[in-house]
Amino acid sequence: MGKVLPLDFLKNKAKGRKIVMVTAYTFYQARIADEANVDGILVGDSLGMVIMGYPSTLQVTMDEVKHHVRSVINASPTALVVADMPFLSYEVSKLQAVKNAGEFLRIGADAVKIEGGLEVVDKVEAMVKAGIPVMGHIGLNPQRYLVIGGYKVRGKKALDAVQILESAKALQEAGAFSIVIENTTAEVSASVSRALKIPTICIGAGPECDGQILVFHDVTGLNPNPPYFARKYANAYEVLVNSLSKFVNDVRGGLFPTVSEYKTMKEDELKAFKELIRKRKG
Repeated sequence: MGKVLPLDFLKNKAKGRKIVMVTAYTFYQARIADEANVDGILVGDSLGMVIMGYPSTLQVTMDEVKHHVRSVINASPTALVVADMPFLSYEVSKLQAVKNAGEFLRIGADAVKIEGGLEVVDKVEAMVKAGIPVMGHIGLNPQRYLVIGGYKVRGKKALDAVQILESAKALQEAGAFSIVIENTTAEVSASVSRALKIPTICIGAGPECDGQILVFHDVTGLNPNPPYFARKYANAYEVLVNSLSKFVNDVRGGLFPTVSEYKTMKEDELKAFKELIRKRKG
């Protein structure tokens, strides 16, 4: 399979083929995701919590996202690589948005993702005009959690649902090639998906989107307490704790390393080494 590009996402929607993405942040995570044949890898600002241990995504910087984009790009994935634009990297002006998004493309990202609806349409349009593929992000926007009153499910009320739909249409009109819908009622995400020509990628927004995305740590069980909308397919956290515990016990019990896990000198070199030490002591 060749390199996945933004146009392939549009083709998948036209064919009715579900799009699968994962949010990943490192070289080996990208290699694993690519071997699993995902369509896209989002280098998300959620790295703030799952990599850096921050309380939210608001603390994440451009340099931190760029660092992890480079790590993912170094794995040479065939999957589409989308760089998440962090808080205050695009809000101030169209110029700022284009400049920062362009930095991600220069280091190898295939596209960028930007949170927001009607309020960021002008930034999306400017980036697309500059030749930068943009993925939108509506519904719950974690970068705006303080304004909306927390990490709430969106689309429960009719007025909110209409606003989400109108934002989706506006993002499509501005040139976005796809839209993430996060933590939104299934009825609203279904309505948005039917109304748009571009694909919708859901996270906690029901089955009728054109694709799904989850965080690597949630899918694999590296996060022992994933959100309600994530399905844990393994228990990597437990596996890793058990592996390291065995290592600790083997070292303390004198069972590691064994002769197959270290190298020794040839007899003549060992003899010469000991002789050199003896002479120097003398």
